Amino acid sequence: MQTTIKTAISFTGKGLHSGLPATVTIRPAGAHHGIWFSRSDLDVGDRLIPARWDAVNRSPLCTKLENASGLQVSTVEHLMAAIAGCGIHNALIEIDGPEVPILDGSAAPFVRGIMERGVRVLSAPVMVLEVLKAVTVTDGDASATIAPSDTMKIDFEIDFVDAAIGHQQKSLVMNNGSFARELCDSRTFCRQADVEAMQANGLALGGDAGENAVVFDGDKVVSPGGLRHADEPVRHKMLDALGDLALAGAPLIGHYTGVRAGHSLTNTLLRALFATPGAVRLVECDTDMAQQLPGYGLVWDEIPAVA
Repeated sequence: MQTTIKTAISFTGKGLHSGLPATVTIRPAGAHHGIWFSRSDLDVGDRLIPARWDAVNRSPLCTKLENASGLQVSTVEHLMAAIAGCGIHNALIEIDGPEVPILDGSAAPFVRGIMERGVRVLSAPVMVLEVLKAVTVTDGDASATIAPSDTMKIDFEIDFVDAAIGHQQKSLVMNNGSFARELCDSRTFCRQADVEAMQANGLALGGDAGENAVVFDGDKVVSPGGLRHADEPVRHKMLDALGDLALAGAPLIGHYTGVRAGHSLTNTLLRALFATPGAVRLVECDTDMAQQLPGYGLVWDEIPAVA
């Protein structure tokens, strides 16, 4: 059955790219509402922004949503991953600024907050998007594929010249709490060589190595405290992928494979999936299918503790 959060919860911090302070509040919503953002800092105009693939204003460094009036909210991917990973289908997300706070750079604070409030079951069945045909998109040496599967699975591969990152590859089936247990505490990361360039272009203004991002420089981890996982970068890319796939409009049953893929390419994949005749269908979720979705089997004691 569809779900929502039991009671509202707020998170306050600064945006990774804008550096601006913001408070985001997740509120309960009824069945068939879906996930919507609302810009509470504005008094006039259309303040609602759908958390949906066709509302994405594609950007390489974050996921930015925009409504028909041009109103935006950016860096939604970690929050969307947490919502999907906790099995939440309906929520109104109020935010008093243009960018979701980065918190510690992972999805773990959102996951713990949502699960502290609890999940309320609603009196309507979940509708699930079942992938029927494999679809692939590419951009240079990067690719993203979604293929038929009887479960939600994510494979990811990255390859960086920095020896501290190097080549990493990981595969996970996303049910039985694996997102919370394996991925949710992995933080956003970047190369030291890219930091100054991003900041010169008005990005990463709220970034702080060790506080909300992992920074690599050659064979060194610059961030104080080091890594939470030896392969934290590829885990974070999988976290991002789940958040971006959560914009499909309904839970996906399919096998996603990303090779050097980023936010923009994953959105291109969703656009290609929905544009390909017969590639996906919307079906009512039965008990067996529900057990294959992110959020199923989530256990509080397995959620990583974060500072």
